[in-house]
Amino acid sequence: MDSNNFETQAIRTQTERSQYLEHSTPLYLTSSYVFEDAEDMRASFADEKDRNIYSRYSNPNTSEFIDKICKMEGAESGYSFASGMSAIFSTFAALLDAGDHIISCNSVFGSTQTMFKNILPKWNISTSYFKINELDKIESLIKLSTKVIYAESPTNPAVDILDLEALGRIAKKHDLILIIDNCFATPYLQQPIQFGADLVIHSATKLIDGQGRVLGGVTVGRADLVKKVYLFSRNTGPALSPFNAWVLSKSLETLAVRLDRHCENALKIATFLEGHDKVNVVKYPFLKSHPQYELAKKQMKAGGNIVAFEVKGGIEAGRQFLNNIKLLSLSVNLGDTRSIVTHPASTTHAKLTEEERLLTGITGGLVRISVGLEHTDDIIKDLNQALALLK
Repeated sequence: MDSNNFETQAIRTQTERSQYLEHSTPLYLTSSYVFEDAEDMRASFADEKDRNIYSRYSNPNTSEFIDKICKMEGAESGYSFASGMSAIFSTFAALLDAGDHIISCNSVFGSTQTMFKNILPKWNISTSYFKINELDKIESLIKLSTKVIYAESPTNPAVDILDLEALGRIAKKHDLILIIDNCFATPYLQQPIQFGADLVIHSATKLIDGQGRVLGGVTVGRADLVKKVYLFSRNTGPALSPFNAWVLSKSLETLAVRLDRHCENALKIATFLEGHDKVNVVKYPFLKSHPQYELAKKQMKAGGNIVAFEVKGGIEAGRQFLNNIKLLSLSVNLGDTRSIVTHPASTTHAKLTEEERLLTGITGGLVRISVGLEHTDDIIKDLNQALALLK
């Protein structure tokens, strides 16, 4: 029975069963597949047959994971990767040629920034940037060589919200490819394709896994674009392992219930921090004080699990706050069952200049919390004692 309900799709989408008719999808730990005869082998390599050939190309476990994400995002097709960054790099590498131009929001993940600044220019691929509140300036950045508009929403790490519908209109008007990193929201909270995105990228390592176990990434969207990504990746090898795909596919079965609790906890934490005298500002999409609160309510089902706040005292206070933490984890990951605190200015975005960080909303005292599933009383207790020790 087909269903459009997210939770049912996450649980009941199963690519195939073996002859044993197992209830839970088995692991297909094989590097390759056999053929019935020479003609079967020839036809398979000539793309006359849709079948598994080699696990770098496809595997029942990766196919199931991709199918689930496609249904959740409303996408036509997809391909999975060994990590979120391999998904981002491979997608751009597959779609762009030497001399092409990207327009990106200036507030994106630090490794993505590094890719735009230091890696893609090796192939004469350039990037121009717009600020989160200056979408009206995007059209002035468009060149004859522009091919892609790229953004995250919510952004990493300042959880700003971009108007996806407005980005979609601009991209369609100028026949550009709109790519959205939907990692912070997941397909449970937001589906960018509904607002005009052509491709959606996830670091499945984060909330999709949800327990800090495995790496993974996925790109889904228009079939014609995904085919280019697939052909590039089939030959260059950034494929997701069957084991990790199996873990991630099982994780999707609990994504909705986990996200409901993550979001509930995060809103409580954000509300607590907003009233603390050692905190300058708190950013959480579903706080009414968030600059894009109404837009967040329009685009997202709930506010996600990331809370960003600025402690008083700048970069030294930010580092001291982390040193004061007792219960929460100090890690650069996010989306875990365990709450994680990070100081972006000295970790994920440390390679940017201070000026570049400030342009993306990363002040010296900015702290990012990935709110987990612990009891909120315990999370608040740890945050409160860490703040109290600041001078």
